[in-house]
Amino acid sequence: MSPSTRSCSWLVLVPLILSILLACTANGDHLKVGYYDNTCPNVQQIVHSVMASRVDADQSMAPAVLRLFFHDCFVDGCDGSVLLDGTPFSGSEKDAKPNANSLRGFDVIDEIKSHVEHACPATVSCADILALASRDAVALLGGPTWEVQLGRRDSRGANRTAAEYGLPAPNSTLAELIGLFRHHGLDARDMAALSGAHTIGTARCHHYRNRAYGYGGEGGAAAIDPAFAERRRQTCQSAYDAPAPFDEQTPMGFDNAYYRDLVARRGLLTSDQALYGGGGPLDNLVEMYSTDGKAFAKDFARAMVKMGKIPPPPQMQVEVRLSCSNINW
Repeated sequence: MSPSTRSCSWLVLVPLILSILLACTANGDHLKVGYYDNTCPNVQQIVHSVMASRVDADQSMAPAVLRLFFHDCFVDGCDGSVLLDGTPFSGSEKDAKPNANSLRGFDVIDEIKSHVEHACPATVSCADILALASRDAVALLGGPTWEVQLGRRDSRGANRTAAEYGLPAPNSTLAELIGLFRHHGLDARDMAALSGAHTIGTARCHHYRNRAYGYGGEGGAAAIDPAFAERRRQTCQSAYDAPAPFDEQTPMGFDNAYYRDLVARRGLLTSDQALYGGGGPLDNLVEMYSTDGKAFAKDFARAMVKMGKIPPPPQMQVEVRLSCSNINW
């Protein structure tokens, strides 16, 4: 091979190698525990302090913050886009149908960000703050804890269209749920474990109405405990937006009661009960979680770490936002 040929070969290979390296950065492999040890060593203590204070005052803030993290990661990766108000370049994901008038906790993240900016200006991303806050939300209600991998960046835009169609719906079928989670690199076990987040919090009547009145559902998942259905119908009669707990027994305790409810055909949403009743390995997994809370806690923590590594698209412009609701200008 002549020198000129070798030179041309390197010219071809160098961009390829660079693209591979960039792909590794984009796919979440750069995240690591202790990312801010030198630049903002107190960030985790700050997040925990604010979360503990807010959850102590209002326990419902814990499931609200946890839901924010899910809705962030499932739309263009864990990039803090769900926290953005509208920009000249994109609409806000806050206004998408699954989020409008239902997502809460933005003020909690803003409060944490304010304290973090005071301690470590322009250092910690809003996406990382949300990841830490969601871990603490779970732990503060008695759930597992885990080491959060950090190093995310904040997007400079949102994707309202993806938020309209890319999130699990209350009436999603099992096939739809599996496909949606698979799209983000999460398998059926991840899906079953992450669904256990519904062991805390509430849903509104218009989300569980179809289930309570016997509309929709598929196979064994269509079955519902009659007494449970009657209670939910009575709740719905009080108001269209009337809330009901996902877990009646321990609605603000992060435990495995959600799975016991599924086995008893008391899943609140059609998409909850879809996890159980169709036979097969998923039924076996739900039954195991219903009797083994430690197994659920372990799988949930592992799946949260995995979900937290869902990357934004490679072409997305990112930064460390100074305000979680606005891009830097």
